[in-house]
Amino acid sequence: DSQEDMLLLIPGPTPVPGRVLRAGSRPMMNHRCPAFHELLLSCTSSLRDCFATSTDPLTLTASGTGGLEAAIVNTLSPGDKVLSVITGAFGQRFAEIAETYGADVERIEVPWGQAADPALVEAKLAGGGYKALLCTLNETSTGVVNPVQAMAAAAKAAGALVLVDAISGLLATPCETDAWGLAVVVAGSQKAFMIPPGLCFVTMSEAAWEATKTAKMPRFYFDLPAARKTLAKGENPWTPAVSLLYGLRESLDMIAEEGLTNVFARHLRLRNGVRAGAAVLGFEALASDDVASLAVTSFLPPGGIEGDAFRKVLRGHYGLELAGGQGPLKGKIVRFGHLGYVHEAEVLKGISLMAAALAELGQAVDPARAVAAAREAMA
Repeated sequence: DSQEDMLLLIPGPTPVPGRVLRAGSRPMMNHRCPAFHELLLSCTSSLRDCFATSTDPLTLTASGTGGLEAAIVNTLSPGDKVLSVITGAFGQRFAEIAETYGADVERIEVPWGQAADPALVEAKLAGGGYKALLCTLNETSTGVVNPVQAMAAAAKAAGALVLVDAISGLLATPCETDAWGLAVVVAGSQKAFMIPPGLCFVTMSEAAWEATKTAKMPRFYFDLPAARKTLAKGENPWTPAVSLLYGLRESLDMIAEEGLTNVFARHLRLRNGVRAGAAVLGFEALASDDVASLAVTSFLPPGGIEGDAFRKVLRGHYGLELAGGQGPLKGKIVRFGHLGYVHEAEVLKGISLMAAALAELGQAVDPARAVAAAREAMA
């Protein structure tokens, strides 16, 4: 099963367009030369649009988790009271990073598959004394999008900084960094940005920069004031992943060519197509329609088929790679990623291959009706 022949529909790493792959194979350059300065500054300028911010997003050489760690250690001190809204595995991870560095973390645990309730967050914050609110825009482990705008408004009223994990959400689902008053927003390269893993992007509001002056958690590689200082001259403090930046420039061009509004509209169409087609095949969506992610959909397979057994048949016999479950959902669900370089044709192919795998596992299916339902939902 060569990866080249695999249809990759997982929530990340996502498929990389040919023109991005080709850009990434260009000869290496000195990361302290004028051509690199120009590359980094032009990417930074385009990233502002992606984050809907007037500030300069910082590009770090790390996966999304590195960005989350940067968000924590640059704004907080050991002992700071932090409220963490957990709707799945990635919300848990954000809380664990804060705890590892000595924050006093209080959790709001939401059942997996449901979205956070802003009223509950507001009531909790009213207790006072919280330095920050940690929340996840798109909970990849469950396929839920959270009401970040409403939670941010509650946090602002309570005087807490809003730190947002938008790693899989940015560009797939709207996220207005400045308009929503978000202090720190983190995104990752291997999701809707359509480039390989290895870069993450972090925005910092004025309030977040102010917090770096008093934050006492240890930081060295993830020292954002150092990154801000070197960015002024078009450099990173450390050696950047130059080839990924070549790819990023190309993917940002593709995003600009499609237009941000169209990018969001496409992700919405794909989500609707996946849910409609899979429903006809008997899959049960974990998230309800009103909180359903635009990046990834989680399903329980029909007929008591175990998620991992279904995925094994899909991968082995049909060349389709879907993701599995995490935590309490491990082995049970399948996750269909529809973010980044994915279009209507991939969704239709994915639905028809799922139908073929179900038939092989003894389920009665109507592939034509499923594909038609997906197509109509995306029309």
